[in-house]
Amino acid sequence: MSRRRELCLDSLEQAAQALATSRAAVAFTGAGMSVESGIPDFRSAHGLWRTYPPDEYATMSAFSADPAKVWVMLRAMVGVLSAAEPNPGHQALAQLQRMGRLRRVITQNIDGLHRRAGSVDTIEVHGSTTGLHCPSCTLRDKRASIPTRGVPPCPRCGRAMKPPVVLFEEGLPPGAMGEAMRLADACDLMLVVGTSLAVYPVASLPDLAIRAGATIVEVNTEPGHLRREGAIELAGGAAQVLPLLIERALELAG
Repeated sequence: MSRRRELCLDSLEQAAQALATSRAAVAFTGAGMSVESGIPDFRSAHGLWRTYPPDEYATMSAFSADPAKVWVMLRAMVGVLSAAEPNPGHQALAQLQRMGRLRRVITQNIDGLHRRAGSVDTIEVHGSTTGLHCPSCTLRDKRASIPTRGVPPCPRCGRAMKPPVVLFEEGLPPGAMGEAMRLADACDLMLVVGTSLAVYPVASLPDLAIRAGATIVEVNTEPGHLRREGAIELAGGAAQVLPLLIERALELAG
């Protein structure tokens, strides 16, 4: 067995022991969490932004100026996300929560896969593609479906509606960031999964947890974003690493 493999197993055991003794763990997930469900990172070579540059299609300015144009991108986005299924990483986090070992999942993702896997009260800090929302009068219809054509008008004010996903230049969902910050400040362990920590303000959540004294476990194909903060690094995809980590943590917890 190589030294590199030994270090990987050592890190896995260390992370599992920390998770087994945690009493207030939370998970914070990003785009890498969903890549293994077939959703490419929007910024990747095969991502959505290659076809629909965000400054043209994904800003509130663009939506206000030409909602029909932005809806072309929105339908493409919903099509990609709706074809995906939760992977074993999503399911592992849902299992951990069901067993009372994980308080909540905080996610940057808009695909709803945590909810579909069974996670409860997931905090979607960048919104979701479920239902429709009116940016003008703030009406939210959670039961509305995405129309196959045209721009859906708001039944209250008549202005253009869109899915409640957060566009650039748009504020985060009311209360979502505040609740995420509260959880980060109160946790004793944070699983940071599949995020490059490049998008603020949500990228500041691990810093809050660190200042509160929490253990950080980083799961990523390219770990090292939190190395200077003493994070336990687990190199690999969420679908492979999280089931192993959580199985071992539950064994240690008895």
